[in-house]
Amino acid sequence: MKFARTVYGIAAAYGFVVLVPLYFLIDKIGRDTPPAITHAEFYFGFIGLALLWQVVFCLIAADPQRYRPIMLVTILEKIVFAVPVFIEFSRGRLPAASIWPAPVDLFLGLVFVMAYVRTRGKALR
Repeated sequence: MKFARTVYGIAAAYGFVVLVPLYFLIDKIGRDTPPAITHAEFYFGFIGLALLWQVVFCLIAADPQRYRPIMLVTILEKIVFAVPVFIEFSRGRLPAASIWPAPVDLFLGLVFVMAYVRTRGKALR
């Protein structure tokens, strides 16, 4: 249980630290990696949804056994971002600077699998 608490707690903290600044970087991202973002609703929607997942990670960290079934969804949450990023990079549609979050998400997905396995059969508090 301690492993799952730690993993999900660290994942949530990392996510908040990485995602919140994105609310203020829309113009910089457009300058650094053109073209400019033209559909801000998708950009801000992505950030908002990603931040919501950090709240889910906090819930799991608070009580891993209770929220164990949701761990399976969190594993998928990591895969649905990382895999398409790697595919698009391999097709030449993303610059190298854009792929750095994908390996982090794959790593987190792996430790989420480990947390899921390690909480199997644990008694409720």
